[in-house]
Amino acid sequence: MINQYLENPHNCELGNNNLIPSYKFNWFDWFCLWYPPGWLILFNRHWQHYHSDRDGWKWLEYGLFLIPCGFYLAVLIRWLRLGCRSPNNDITEFNPHYQQLFGREILAPIVKHYFRAKLHNIENLSIQNLSRTKPVIAIMNHAGMSFPWDFISLSYLLSEECGLPVQPLAGTALFDHVLMRWWLPVGWSNVLGGVRAELNSFKSAIVEHKNVLYAPEGLRGPMKGWGQRYQLQAFDISFVQLSQNYQVPILPVICIGNEKLHPFTINFRWLQRLFRMPFLPLSPLIFIFALFPSMGVWAMRSHLNYYIQPVDITTKISSDINQRLAAYQKAQKLREYMQIQINQLLQKNSI
Repeated sequence: MINQYLENPHNCELGNNNLIPSYKFNWFDWFCLWYPPGWLILFNRHWQHYHSDRDGWKWLEYGLFLIPCGFYLAVLIRWLRLGCRSPNNDITEFNPHYQQLFGREILAPIVKHYFRAKLHNIENLSIQNLSRTKPVIAIMNHAGMSFPWDFISLSYLLSEECGLPVQPLAGTALFDHVLMRWWLPVGWSNVLGGVRAELNSFKSAIVEHKNVLYAPEGLRGPMKGWGQRYQLQAFDISFVQLSQNYQVPILPVICIGNEKLHPFTINFRWLQRLFRMPFLPLSPLIFIFALFPSMGVWAMRSHLNYYIQPVDITTKISSDINQRLAAYQKAQKLREYMQIQINQLLQKNSI
């Protein structure tokens, strides 16, 4: 299943039939790209270029992002400006046009030049190995305890370089957490194609023939921390069950380098539960994050290498009991296979 790209890559029509010129990087945008607290400014400025965002950040508040502890003052100013309430936004539906624009104008320089992301073994995406008329569930090892740049980068590469657009399955915190409501426009994850990591949302995406990128480890992946960075955690079986029920192929992908997105981390479990966060890393960088909270969408520079594995086809099982057992065994088999591939790649690259 391949979505058609925009007919004109230099402009986009978003609402009310207004033709909006493409977003052009200026010196300030390049500065934001290479100054970690500026990434949040870059994302919000791009959104405001294409959308009306009355509750969004203003220039004075952007300037405060760039100085130590300035983000806290910026939040206070914005909160007072909004009449002592949280930001709101009426735009929450997936917009493939904006997804492509964001990918081309913002993600491209980050993925290609900052993370230096690269696909390997793309022959496994050939027509012989993967039908283009059915959706696919791409699965990947997840690590880094940071903003999910390993997922975002793979989604971009599969869509832009291989013509295989995918929508990542994202934790509910990326949609609902109070930090996301203040960091980024409300509904930002939905508009860019994120699928909530809930069984019903996952199932709906497959029924609608969407290609989905999924982390079978769930939050256990990033939560495992630096000490177990190359050890795959237990796989959930929901993706195998959906693959069985709807005859959707599974595309395993191995990522090497995502563990360095936020190195030397351990998960601060009691604080994580206190603040209702998916994880709360403790690392040398956490003190810098405390001074510059806008760096929450940033990650350390790493070389992200993605190794596409052969497509796995599952068979439909009639009995519910046998289906669950078969799904568990299949998930275990895939986990063991991917762990072997990770170990071999680490040995080959002497990591």
